[in-house]
Amino acid sequence: QVQLIESGGGLVQPGGSLKLSCAASGGASKSDAMAWGRQGPGKEREVVSGISWDGGATFYSTSAKGRFTITRENAKNIVYLQMTNLEPTDTAVYYCAAGSFLDYGLNYDSWGQGTQVTVSS
Repeated sequence: QVQLIESGGGLVQPGGSLKLSCAASGGASKSDAMAWGRQGPGKEREVVSGISWDGGATFYSTSAKGRFTITRENAKNIVYLQMTNLEPTDTAVYYCAAGSFLDYGLNYDSWGQGTQVTVSS
C-alpha cells in the first residue's frame, strides 16, 4: 500500500515562502505521476500542480502558476512543492497524491494525510 507523508507546512506571512515535501513509500513507484492538491476552509479540494514520473512534464493551476514550482527526486522518492509570494487565499491543507497518470483533476490512486499551510499576518 502506497504511503505518502507530507511535511513542511506552517504559518507564514503574506509574501513569504514555504517548501513542502512528500515522501513516498510502501509500493509507490518511481514511474507514478505525482501531484499536490489543497483544500481551503469551506472549499473543495483542487489540484494545484502535477509532475510526470520523469519530471519531463509539469502543470500548474492558474492560481499556482508563476509562484509554485514542483520537482521530484526519484532516487529518494520525494516530491517537493516550492511556494513563493504566498497569499492568504493559499491557506489550506496541502495533500500529496500519486497515480498512474498525470491528471489535472483529482484522479489519483493515493493521497497523503495533508499538511496545514496558513498564510496570515
